[in-house]
Amino acid sequence: MNYTKKICATLLASSMLVLSVSAQQLKTPAPSPTQTLKQNFALGEIDVEYSRPGLKGRIAFGEVVPFDKMWRTGANACTKITFTDKVSVEGNDVPAGTYSVFTIPGKTEWTVIFNKNLKIGGLDGYKQEDDLLRFKVKPSTTLDKTETFTINVTDISSTKATVELLWEKTRVAFAVNANIDSVMMKNIEMALSPADKRPYFQAANYYYENGKDLTKALEWVNKAIEQNQKAYYVVHLKAKILFKQKDFKGAIAAAEQSSALAKDAGNDDYVRLNEKLIAEAKKGK
Repeated sequence: MNYTKKICATLLASSMLVLSVSAQQLKTPAPSPTQTLKQNFALGEIDVEYSRPGLKGRIAFGEVVPFDKMWRTGANACTKITFTDKVSVEGNDVPAGTYSVFTIPGKTEWTVIFNKNLKIGGLDGYKQEDDLLRFKVKPSTTLDKTETFTINVTDISSTKATVELLWEKTRVAFAVNANIDSVMMKNIEMALSPADKRPYFQAANYYYENGKDLTKALEWVNKAIEQNQKAYYVVHLKAKILFKQKDFKGAIAAAEQSSALAKDAGNDDYVRLNEKLIAEAKKGK
């Protein structure tokens, strides 16, 4: 073989290799594409990860999915559902966590299964002793046809939601409830605690400085005084708000209180500011 033929043979082999690699890397649409659903619920989330088979001219239940046989509730790897906070599902307590979801479809009743094994491929490796929960629900018939298997979280309120499975004209749903009342009451109690550090003083000062609602500013400055009754600068702000409201008697009383607190703290600057405000308030009277 001469030199030219060797070059041609090498180029041909390289081209065949490139075509082979390109063919191996060719991406095609997944027959049952995966979907991840994230839904805020109560104080946490409900997340679902599953694969979505299509009907493709077939009958879903009774043929593609046999009745009274366990189904992976989707395609490919096991379907997973995550509750980031503890919930109850159809009245059963479910701790926060991730669970694989299996179902046993029936003509008049379905069994829904939450299993703690997340490494199950299809049904291989499933063990009933790993079940967290089994419960039964009734299927219903929809007016519209769902071509691609779908899992939704619907009818969401602050403490209730519904997880529904839809395929063809079959709908299977189960209720999820979050008992957050005790948590919310505790959070509210902490947020409204008299010892909290909400910025009442800053809010009142902003309203005063920017000519906003002085009634609201007075409400906030009083709350700030409750937080720190020895804060002479907060009481002085109250005196200024009252003065601006033309409540000169109230302004004098607040300024005298602020002045006494400032003397105790050794702050002569605020003593002078209060004396000046008292003098101006007396003129206003």
